[in-house]
Amino acid sequence: MSRRIDIWVRLSWIWLSLVFLAGLPVWSQDAKPNVVSPAASRPLISVLDSDDTRNDRMLAPPPVSGANYPTSFVSAERSNYLRGGVIFSTAYSDNVLGATTSNPVSDVSYSVWPTIELDETTPRLHMMLNYAPGFTFYQRTSERNEADQNAAIEFEYRLSPHVTFSARDGFQKSSNVFNQPDLGSSVGPVSGGTQGPNVSVIAPLADRLSNNGNAGITYQFAANEMVGASGTFTNLHYPNEAEVPGLFDSSTQGGMAFYSLRVAKKHYVGVSYQYQRLLTYPTEGENETQTHTILFFYTVNLTSRSSISLFGGPEHSDTVQPSPFLPLRTWTPAAGASLNWQSRLTSFALSYAHLIAGGGGLIGAVQSDSATASLRQQITKTLAGSVTGLYAQNNILGGAALGASNGHSISGTASLQQQFGQHLSLQLGYTRLHQDYSTVAVLAANPDTNREFVSISYQFARPLGR
Repeated sequence: MSRRIDIWVRLSWIWLSLVFLAGLPVWSQDAKPNVVSPAASRPLISVLDSDDTRNDRMLAPPPVSGANYPTSFVSAERSNYLRGGVIFSTAYSDNVLGATTSNPVSDVSYSVWPTIELDETTPRLHMMLNYAPGFTFYQRTSERNEADQNAAIEFEYRLSPHVTFSARDGFQKSSNVFNQPDLGSSVGPVSGGTQGPNVSVIAPLADRLSNNGNAGITYQFAANEMVGASGTFTNLHYPNEAEVPGLFDSSTQGGMAFYSLRVAKKHYVGVSYQYQRLLTYPTEGENETQTHTILFFYTVNLTSRSSISLFGGPEHSDTVQPSPFLPLRTWTPAAGASLNWQSRLTSFALSYAHLIAGGGGLIGAVQSDSATASLRQQITKTLAGSVTGLYAQNNILGGAALGASNGHSISGTASLQQQFGQHLSLQLGYTRLHQDYSTVAVLAANPDTNREFVSISYQFARPLGR
């Protein structure tokens, strides 16, 4: 346990150091106002646009970029702002303790989050910092009351006209994976990549720490050719194992190198090599899976804000299980596809992947088939709606030897957000979750959860350097 605590301390120092270093270019700028091109004000996931075309600048396609698809409307995107506010929310759930009790336990929770966000763009830098500490307490299960932490950084810096460095990190401390300032999603962000965390296994109320990071560099060495490399890590930790019987701590580390060729103005093809080390820490011993994957990918940019991506290739895994179980080696195909569409009033993202991934709390790595979707629509000038969904089938590698069975998760959230004036908004939503994991004690007996939530938020925005 002390080893895991040391890991979390080191990760915290890494995160703080990254925030400090990211801030140096911002605060050392001249006091002159920034002149930001339309391309520079785009989100970090932005695809090829007119400015990039004139400059012959390529961007890493979604299968290898490590970034998530944006969920904002084009009309809502604004950079060089300091934003802040406070969010009050309450939620009712009919299954807060899972199978740790003989019958489902329902409860009402109350949360408050102050929020602050820095979005800074210069001709060479784009940085976003988010921080939302808070507190959540429950009417009946007061022993699960907890101080919450939500922090994230996205950082992109153009070292030269053709070399770009990017880094992303997110940290969350909460008693409930659904309990976060962005209440409109039950599945997390939608990504076109292959090395993100497995978020499909959702525990009931339990102390939970998660940290996910990615850093990479790209080099456009010719007019239509690019190479790049990146590294990723994820960590999941349950401080109190008695709250989540059948679920375990886990961590992953991975690396990737890729080559991308722009064969036409809107078409990219390429190949990547990816390595992953997937670790799970059961009650005794350690379960480790290493994967080596070669993926061929294709991306077409339908518009400056919309793209379709496909990838596929062979994947080799080598699993070492606790004694006395024998190692397991397999060759399997990996494949996937993703789509994103962003317009003035609509934002849509969809992804599917068949590959080996971390267990996300299960006893070992899994052969995963997962699909995620997110849709946001501006219905009227002041009313917006969103729908998110997830389906995942998780087949545990070597699960039969470990006495573990396969399972699946289905989750969906629908919400409406009404704006009152410039600063005040009200959000109503409903989440439905079904999980079928017969050998995971905390999920087996009570697999279904229904959750309704209401939130009121006050937000402000102040321009930077103007």
